[in-house]
Amino acid sequence: MQIDKLRGRELDQLFQAILSLKDLEECYRFFDDLCTINEIQSLAQRLEVARMLREGNTYHKIETETGASTATISRVKRCLNYGNDAYELALNRVYKKENKESEELQKAEE
Repeated sequence: MQIDKLRGRELDQLFQAILSLKDLEECYRFFDDLCTINEIQSLAQRLEVARMLREGNTYHKIETETGASTATISRVKRCLNYGNDAYELALNRVYKKENKESEELQKAEE
């Protein structure tokens, strides 16, 4: 992993802080303090690019809908194909959570 070069107390502290966040609102507050708006947008954009690539969208469609450069799309695709499967892991978990919440909402409405 490329990030192994950065492994250490500071990075562990960052990841432990992220893991300690309890809900979406705490994430918004933490990342608002931690990152610039552009950094947050870049991270969110990459995850969206990964989602769209996974769904089989073309570079052109991804570029048009997300504003991501072809270089960013290529980098994300390379990670999807040859990386640590972290995009897949995260997207699968988000998808499962969204489906569960949707099912619970439908049951509550019945």
